[in-house]
Amino acid sequence: MFDKIGLPKNLLWGYIGLAIFMIGDGVEQAWIAIWLVDKGLSVAQASYLITAYGVTVTLAAWVTGVLVQTLGPRKVMLYGLITFVIGSIGFIGVGLKTMHMAWMLPFYAIRGIGYPLFAYSFLIWINYSTPVERRSTAVGWFWFTFSLGLSVIGPFFSSLALPVMGEIHVLWVGMVFVVVGSVLGIWVNRDVVPASEIHPFSAAELIKGITILQRPVIAMGLVVKSVNGIAQYGLATFLPLYLISFGYSKTEWLHMWSAMFLVAIFANLFFGFFGDKFGWRTTIMWVGGFGYAAVLILVWAVPQLLGHNFYVMALVLCLCGITMAGYVPLSALFPLLAPDSKGAAMSVLNLGAGLGAFIAPAITALFYSSLGAGGVLGIYAGLYVLSGVLTPFLKTPEELDARVAMTDKAA
Repeated sequence: MFDKIGLPKNLLWGYIGLAIFMIGDGVEQAWIAIWLVDKGLSVAQASYLITAYGVTVTLAAWVTGVLVQTLGPRKVMLYGLITFVIGSIGFIGVGLKTMHMAWMLPFYAIRGIGYPLFAYSFLIWINYSTPVERRSTAVGWFWFTFSLGLSVIGPFFSSLALPVMGEIHVLWVGMVFVVVGSVLGIWVNRDVVPASEIHPFSAAELIKGITILQRPVIAMGLVVKSVNGIAQYGLATFLPLYLISFGYSKTEWLHMWSAMFLVAIFANLFFGFFGDKFGWRTTIMWVGGFGYAAVLILVWAVPQLLGHNFYVMALVLCLCGITMAGYVPLSALFPLLAPDSKGAAMSVLNLGAGLGAFIAPAITALFYSSLGAGGVLGIYAGLYVLSGVLTPFLKTPEELDARVAMTDKAA
C-alpha cells in the first residue's frame, strides 16, 4: 500500500513524528502577535520578537544541511528538540510571566532554532534514504505532513483549545506535541542513513554552506527557491487590505486563506508524484514559475473585474495553493546539483526558504504605497517568471558532462 502512494515505509514514523512536531510548533502561528499586543507590548515590540524568531529560523535552516552531512540527521533532530524545549521553557515560563523583552526575545529566538533543525534534517534524511526515481513523491509527502501540522491542524487545535485552556496552557500543550513528535521521529523511526553520506565534522564542511554559492547552478537554485515562498509570505502583508476595499470581510479573507493552504497540502502530494512521472524541472518551471505568475495576475484582476465575488476569489486563491506546490520537486533536485556536497546544497535550499520570508514583506514595504497592490503583485509575478526562466539551467553534473560529450562528438 505504501509503495502505491509513494510513501517510504522505512520512514513512516518519521513522517508521523514530523506532523505531530509541527502541530506543536504551529499552535501559536495565527494569534501570538495579536495576543502579545493585547498583553501590553507595542506593535513594534511584537514585530521585533517575530523578526528575531525569523532570523534564527533562517540561520538554523541554512546550517542544517551541513550539520546533517557531518553529524547525521538523528543527532541534529535531537538538537532541534533540545533548543525548542529550552526556548519554550524560557519564553513561556519566564518571559510571558514577566512580559520583559529582555527575557522574551532571546528565548523566543532560541525556540525558533528548533523546528528547522528537526524538520529540515528529516527532509535531508528522505533524500538520503529514498531512490531517485521516487524521491519527488517522497518529498511531496514531507511537505504534506509539514504543512498539515503547521498550517492546518496546529491553528485548528488552537481555535478549539484557546477558549477552554487559555493561551499559556495552549503553548505548554504545544511543547508536549513537539516532544511526542520528536520521540517518534528520532527514536521510533529506525531507518539508518547510509554511512557513505556522513562525513567527519570540520570547519571546511561548515564553510561549504557558503562557498558552494560560487557554483553558478547553486546560485541560480538559491534564486529559484527564494522566489518559491515570496507570494506565500507576501500576500498576507497587503492582500487583506486590497480585498477589504472591494467589500470582502476579514472572515471571508481568513476562510479563503485557510482554503488555499488546505488545497496546497494535497497539491504537494500530487505534484510530487507528477514530478517523478513528467520531470522535476518541467513541473517547477511551468506550474511553479509561469503558472504561479499567471495566477498572481488573476489575484489582482478578479476584484477589478468582478468586485466582491467570494467564490471566484476563493477559487483564485486555491489556484495559488496549487501552483505553490509546483516547487515540490525542487527539494529532490537540489542535492543532485552538488552530489559531492549534498549537505551544503540542502543548506542553500533551506536558506532560500528563509530568504523568501524576508524578501516578500520588504517588497511590500518598498512599493505598496507608491504602486499599490497591482504593482506589488506585478513584481511578484515577474520574479516567478524569472524563476521559470532559470529552472531549465538547474542541471546536474552528469547532465552537464553528457552535454559536453555530445558537443564534442558533434564537433
